[in-house]
Amino acid sequence: MAEWNPWQGIEMVRRDIDRAFEHAGFRNGARNGMTFPAAFLPGRAARAYPLVNLSEDANAIYVEALAPGLDPAAVQLTVQDNRLTIAGEKRRLAADIQPEAFHRSERAAGKFVRTVTLPVDVEQEQIRADYKNGLLIITVPKAEKAKPKQIPVQLSA
Repeated sequence: MAEWNPWQGIEMVRRDIDRAFEHAGFRNGARNGMTFPAAFLPGRAARAYPLVNLSEDANAIYVEALAPGLDPAAVQLTVQDNRLTIAGEKRRLAADIQPEAFHRSERAAGKFVRTVTLPVDVEQEQIRADYKNGLLIITVPKAEKAKPKQIPVQLSA
């Protein structure tokens, strides 16, 4: 009599799901250069990290990236073709802590890349980034041609 193995069925379902994602264009966790939320898992692409808020006023675009525990010196910011890329690596805890000492480990670590499309042309040379209280705050000045122009209305006689 054959022995029943519940893991065999689960493995078949996992392979079917993997094939479905591959058919949709996902390979190794990424689709067409976009990240997939299987983040920080071994063998997978970096996820959409850090989480960002993007806002603007008449003069600039503001990007607030939630990145607690990140070393600001390890972050690389680049702008090309109105796309802001935030890349770096979030380090694991100190090497002197042995894995068996953990009771819980929920904070992700590893390499990350996040690209945000900026809604207007910007002044690349004037971008400023500050790190405070776990937030990476990036100020991206708008190009003069992207700023709104006030047009005076003349009173006709």
